[in-house]
Parts: sequence; structure tokens; C-alpha cells
Amino acid sequence: MYQPEIETMPQEQIRARQGELLVKQVRYVYDNVPYYRAKMEAKGLTPDDIHGLEDLHKLPFLSKSDLREAYPYGLLARPLKDCVRIQSTSGTTGRRVVAFYTQHDIDLWEDCCARAIMAAGGTNEDVCHVCYGYGLFTGGPGLNGGSHKVGCLTLPMSSGNTDRQIQFMCDLGATILCCTPSYAAFLAESILERGVKDQIKLKAGIFGAEAWSEEMRQDIQNKLGIKAYDIYGLTELSGPGVSYECSEQHGMHICEDHFIAEIIDPDTGEVLPDGSKGELVFTAITKEAFPLIRYRTRDICVLDRTPCACGRTHVRMSKPMGRSDDMLIIRGVNVFPTQIEEVLLKVSGESITPNYQIIVGRENNTDTLDINVEMSEKMFSDDIRSVENLEKEIVSKLRSMLGIGAKVHLVNPKTIARSEGKAQRIIDNRKL
Repeated sequence: MYQPEIETMPQEQIRARQGELLVKQVRYVYDNVPYYRAKMEAKGLTPDDIHGLEDLHKLPFLSKSDLREAYPYGLLARPLKDCVRIQSTSGTTGRRVVAFYTQHDIDLWEDCCARAIMAAGGTNEDVCHVCYGYGLFTGGPGLNGGSHKVGCLTLPMSSGNTDRQIQFMCDLGATILCCTPSYAAFLAESILERGVKDQIKLKAGIFGAEAWSEEMRQDIQNKLGIKAYDIYGLTELSGPGVSYECSEQHGMHICEDHFIAEIIDPDTGEVLPDGSKGELVFTAITKEAFPLIRYRTRDICVLDRTPCACGRTHVRMSKPMGRSDDMLIIRGVNVFPTQIEEVLLKVSGESITPNYQIIVGRENNTDTLDINVEMSEKMFSDDIRSVENLEKEIVSKLRSMLGIGAKVHLVNPKTIARSEGKAQRIIDNRKL
């Protein structure tokens, strides 16, 4: 553990600390962020109404629409002279979300990433290969800083240029890989194609920034011969390291000394008890420059406070099970891409690759769902009847999983565009 005294703090102490920090943070935000002060006043609230965690539910939510409305400086709580960096989301609609950081914010963020690296078995003797994107994207800077704090030799590769990634991985003996799961799958495929698996020294991977299933985890682990760890974060809160997996891999430990987590009903906003499935909401209680209170992540998950065998006491969140806003509604049915991925990976064997694309359209006022799945070289050489039979098998399993029909098209190898960042899995051509 990177900070064992914090990571193993008894739950009663964690809750007491959160309550104290919440009271201070609400006063701080009320005094320094006019936008949020107006939201509190609209609910008839002042900081004097907040005495501890028991009052958290009284506070108004913040959403991504608030962040866009307040762009660029409307939620900034510190003078610009105190801020040393911005990071930004990769959103494709509306105004971008820009988050601000003081040096103190960055130090705490890097501590969280250091916890994640050490939870994955990292030490100062490791070589940490970071091929998340750098620049405005938080992945690269966060894991880069965490790697420094652990004392790893850090390879700041950024994304892209797969030949160079593999060369450095081999030549410098990278032992920990940090990137998106889709790019990890692509790297695994490329390493096997080049026949250099025996030159790879990787022992662990820390993968996040996009949804991935347990089946995809197993596929990556088997191909690279590593243990794959999940990591979670949002630019709005800091970046990766808000939560991370330990060796038990039974959920991601939330850094509760920095973030208060709630699960709410996404329709009513009602706070749900631990163990309930709902939308994840975070309150940042140590952030200085950009302190968000009750931020709706739109991620659907479950919180688990049962003891973890690793010894960490911080609450665990499940892998996000979808989005309350980004899920696909097809012919009246809620469909999550991870459900489709789960089916594909279960039937893959040596027949298909992890590369697929979901295309949603509308014909004659009816939604259509087409899934293009890339065949393996082995399957491509089989007869047409074998291909048709596999398509029928996938269609059947998808209907069982989703409750609706889909058209499956097995396409030639290498015909679905590879991604060196976040994979574009969904194309929605409907005019909704």
C-alpha cells in the first residue's frame, strides 16, 4: 500500500473525517463559487444547514450540463494565480468541460494514482509504461505522476505509434502497462502477430477510461500473461485514481479520504442504500480549484462496504454497468454495449476478434440494430456455412441477453478501424 494508514483507516474514522471535510467544503464553495451558491439559495440552503454526512442529501446536484453552462470559469473556486493546470474532457457535443488544478490538487491526485499502481503490485523496481493519452486527457498525466511517486521508471509513451510502443516495451522491460482496455487488446493482438510475446516482461496492466467486461479482462490477461486491474476516474473530479482495483478484483476501492460516494435513483434523485444499483454521485472534499459537490456521474453501479481481503477499508464500487444517460434505447428496450460485448467474448473462441462495432439506425419508424464483428484469420478461411452458423449463434445469444433481435455481420479481418485511444464502439444514425 502507498498510504497504509489512510487506506486501512477504520470506517468510523473515515466517516467522521468525511463529515468534517464536507462541512468545511460546503462553506468554502458557498463563499467562493457564485454559481453553486445560487443553486443552494434556490433550495433555501446556507452552509449553516450542513452539519455532517447526514445532511449531504439536502445539497443540490451538479451535472455535466452545469459544468458546460458555467464554462469556463463559473465553477472555479480559487484565483487563477493559484491554479497551475487544466485538464479537459474529450466530449464531442456542447462545450468542453474544463477542470482546474492547484498544485495541491495535483499532489493529491497523484497520490491516488500511486495507490492504484501499488495495489496492482507496483514498486520502485518496476517499469511503468503509460500509453494513455497525455495533453488535455487526464489518463497520461495522472498515471505518470502516480508512477513517479511510487518511484517506478516511467515511460511516458502517450497513445499511438504501436510499433514504437512494442519496441520500448521489449527493449526497456516494461512491467506495468497503463492504457485503455481496447488499446490493451489491440497491443496484445499486435504483440502476438509480431511473435514477440517471449520478449514481453509485463506482469500487470491498469486499464480504464472506457467500459470493459470481465470476459474482455480474461482475454487480455490470457494473451499478455498479466493480471489486469480496473481504474476509474473523471476529469471533473481529478482523473484516474478516484477508485482502483486491488489484487482481490472484487470492485474498485474509492479514495474516501477525498471523495464521498452516493448511489441515487437516476429518475428521482433519491439516495439509495449501499448494495442498491443506481447512479453514482461524488462529492470532492479536498479539491481546491474545482471542488464539485454531489456531481452526477451518470455511471450505474453498486457500492459494497463488506470487508475486503486485501485489508483496505475504503468502500468498493462495482465496474460501471452502463450509463443512465448514454444507454441505448432500442425498440423500447434499454441496451448497454457491455451486454453485447459479453456475448461476443463468450462465443469468440478462435473465431472472432475483440473488434466490433454497434450500428443503430431507423427504418420505417422502427429501430434497427446491426453489429459488425471482425472474424479471425482462422474463421475467415472457413466455408460460408460455418460463418453463417456462427452468425446465427451470436444472434440467438444476443436475443437471449437483450430481449430484442439484432443483425450480426461477420466481416473480414482488419476491416474495423483500430483505435489507439478510446474505441468508437457505437454509431447511432437515428435522428433522436
